[in-house]
Parts: sequence; C-alpha cells; structure tokens
Amino acid sequence: MKSDTIAAIATAMSHSGIGIIRVSGEESIKIVDSIYRDKNNLKSLHKYKTNTIHYGFIYDDENILDEVMVSVMKKPNSFTTEDTVEINCHGGILVMNRILELVIKNGARLAQPGEFTKRAFLNGRIDLSKAEAVMDIISSKNDTALKSSVKQLRGSVYEKINDLRKAIIYDIAFIESALDDPEHISLDGYPQELSIKIADLINDVDKLLSTAENGKMITEGINTVIVGKPNAGKSSLLNILAGEEKAIVTDIAGTTRDILEENIILHGINLHLIDTAGIRSTEDIIEKIGVEKAKKYSQDADLIIYVVDSSVPLDENDYDIINMIQNKKCIILFNKSDLISKVSLEEIKNLLDKNVIIIKTSTKENTGIEDFEDAVRKLFFNGEIYFENEIMITNLRHKEALQETLESLIQVNNSLETGMPEDFYSIDLMNAYSSLGKIIGEEVSDDLVNEIFSKFCMGK
Repeated sequence: MKSDTIAAIATAMSHSGIGIIRVSGEESIKIVDSIYRDKNNLKSLHKYKTNTIHYGFIYDDENILDEVMVSVMKKPNSFTTEDTVEINCHGGILVMNRILELVIKNGARLAQPGEFTKRAFLNGRIDLSKAEAVMDIISSKNDTALKSSVKQLRGSVYEKINDLRKAIIYDIAFIESALDDPEHISLDGYPQELSIKIADLINDVDKLLSTAENGKMITEGINTVIVGKPNAGKSSLLNILAGEEKAIVTDIAGTTRDILEENIILHGINLHLIDTAGIRSTEDIIEKIGVEKAKKYSQDADLIIYVVDSSVPLDENDYDIINMIQNKKCIILFNKSDLISKVSLEEIKNLLDKNVIIIKTSTKENTGIEDFEDAVRKLFFNGEIYFENEIMITNLRHKEALQETLESLIQVNNSLETGMPEDFYSIDLMNAYSSLGKIIGEEVSDDLVNEIFSKFCMGK
C-alpha cells in the first residue's frame, strides 16, 4: 500500500552544530532531490546506493540555503522500511525550519509525534515493546535505565514474550486438534502433562512481574520525602544531596513552608527528592498548610527519610512523625551527631520496626551521607542496581498485560485441579496468549497504537 511522505525536524529545536530533517515515504528521494544539488551542481540522489551519505547544498529556487550532508536509505534498508532521506544541515532554528518548509512545499507533510517509529512498527520493522523502548532511551534519567531500555530495544522483552506465546499456542493447538479428532489424538494423561507446563509458565510470568516494582523505580525514580521537625536539618540534607543551595537554611524554625523538589542520582539510582515543611503543631495558617502537604506526600512516598534532631529530646511532634511512617520504607538520619545527643538510638529503635535503618549524620560536617547512599541501594535493590542477564519490566502497560496473563494461567490451573473439560483449558490459554500479545503489539487496537505513539517526541 502506497503511503504519503512525512517529514520533521529530528533534532532538538535549539541552536546547535548540526540539525537533522528526516523525510520518509514513497516520494522522499524525489522530494529532497528537487531541492538538493551536489558539489557539481547536479541533482543526483536517485543514482546513489542505499545507506550512503553525500555532500552538497540545499537550494531555494536558485539560491543556496545551506551546505549539507544528505543520507540516502532506500527501502527496505531504513528504520521505517520506506525510502528515507535525512538532511544534515547546520543546527540553527531558522535554517532547519526553512529546509523543512521547502520539503513540505515540494510534496511532504509534517509528521505527527512518533510517526516514524509508528511506521516502523506497522511495517514490521520492530514490535511494540521495541518501539516503546525507543522513547524510554530518549527519556532515560540514569545509566541503569538506559541499559535496560537498550536491552529491550535489542529484543529482550520481545524474545521472552514470544517464547511464552509459542509454548502456549502449542498446547492450544494440541487441545483443539484432539477435540476435533479424538480418534487419532488422545488426551489421556494430558491434564497431568499440562499441569507441569502451566506451573512453569506461571513461574516465568511471576518472575517477570517481580521485576516491575524495581523497573518502575529505575526508570521513573524513587519518590523520596524528607520529613522531620522544624530545624532538624532537612533542607541542609537536600542541599548536600543536590550539590547546591536549593533550599534556604536558617536557624529559624519553620523556614521551609512549601514543598521543594529536586531530582538527584545516587550510584545509578534516581531519587525524586521532596523537602517538606517541618512537622509540628502550629497556629500559623501558612505553615499549617505546609505541614498537611508534608503528611500527604508521605502517604504516597516510595521512601521516607526521617531526619531526627538528636540534640534535643523527642517530643510529641516526633511521636506524630513516627506514627505516620510506621510500615513505610524508611531511613532514619540521626542528625546533628556533632553535638551532644539528647536522644538514644535505642529509644528510636523501640518506637519503630527492629529492622529500621538508622544512620548517624551531621549535615553541618557532611558526615554519614555515603552510608545513607548505600542504605538506599540495599533497601530497594538488595545491593545490586542492575542484573546483566535479567529482563526488567519497566512499562506499566506491560505489567498490566502480564497480570492478565497470570490470572488466565491460574484459571487454567484451577480447571485442571477441579477436573474441568479440556475446552475450558483452551479458552483460558487463549486469553493468556492474547494478553501476552498486547505487549509486543499483536493483540492491540488501532486506538491503543495511536495513543502510545502520540506520546513520542516530534521527529521520532
């Protein structure tokens, strides 16, 4: 089927050394050829071999607009599997827009966000999990997230899901064949054989799902809320971790009244830090609003850092905080350890879970921070940020599809245990097969495809 030709600026819209205008579709070579001439003043893109790059000029009528390098990728040897041309021009905003306008004037249309990758998917160049990995690479916030996304782009998720689907479809086909031709295909003893296979499939899917929580935190970051009484050292901690003065620090209690946010990376872990107002009873209306915000953010946090001012005795405000953080993932920083302590570690431990992590720190002298960084890693990733051979589920859509798959497989197992007829196995196996297909794009609606690619950036 003939498709129209699309074009877009594929690099950031900012002043830079190089800018790229990408053109893809049946008429891409013809369109660019109409505005391009090589160093000998000839229009000659059609004669070049695929996957080659050439030096020349872009012309607006008879006026040279820019000096360029043009890449020619003939179908099917391109990202979209269509004829594709990339114009590498100087990275000025004006010149990039002028060249794009010329391309559109000569027959292309402006691409929608993600339309190049969408065409690669629709043309069978990549599956949906690889397409989503493209955007994950672009939006990676740390090295670990980047490694995971690159691995998915190379097919780690696709290969695993494809293997699971092959195993399931084999048994669906066997059951259907046996039901259609019972004289030649026997199901005697088959439920016992299928039970073993289902147990293995459940184990495989469950293992993938177990990586989803860490996968989400690796890609999106750990939502981390800093709580404590006023003047305990929360803002000083934020400044130390951020490496600059993000928060105002004074000896006046209640200086921080609103939420301060900062993203930092600790040993490959992305922390979305939220510094909150000091929690205490107060009649100040503005400060009271800040305290309520602190409590609200704490409820949804992946990690709470409770900064204790060890230089003053615990009071009712501390007890309120301790009650608030019960059963939450929490690291307690026993701060101001450079001063004489008025609080004992045992006192804190007796009020919280015995396994709670308590670290002595001094934000004034910058001590204990490395111990805190190690504690974060151990608390969330068992000390290992990235497992080289492990497939990490980082996409919520994939997680939901796997949960649907697991439910269907468990239903098959229940049918086996209760001795239900074989056609019941086939129905639930097909549901599991279809749910897995959603991940790689073989069981998705056009509306979902459009929704996924609409979130991509322009030019990709």
